[in-house]
Amino acid sequence: MIANAANELFFSVASIWEIGIKQGKGLSDFHADPGLVRSDLLQNGYTELDISGRHVLTVASMPPIHKDPFDRILIAQAMIEGILLLTADPVIARYPGPIRKV
Repeated sequence: MIANAANELFFSVASIWEIGIKQGKGLSDFHADPGLVRSDLLQNGYTELDISGRHVLTVASMPPIHKDPFDRILIAQAMIEGILLLTADPVIARYPGPIRKV
């Protein structure tokens, strides 16, 4: 689906934010640069998805299936925007809406 040019690809600023937090912790096993990840995604045709008040309000009303706040905002964005969220996480995949476990 990612390779299909007919599909519009998105990334959330929440993902860049999370990468920045992890990079800031100086973990020896984490070496991603959030600025580089963002620029690479944009250069490869991805559309950046900002976090809106609607997304935040949706998080507040979601069942507590998943506790990670970054994952919860991604789920809310998929629900509100009608964007298919691809995930390898079986817990995320338990939410209703446009989510597919891959």
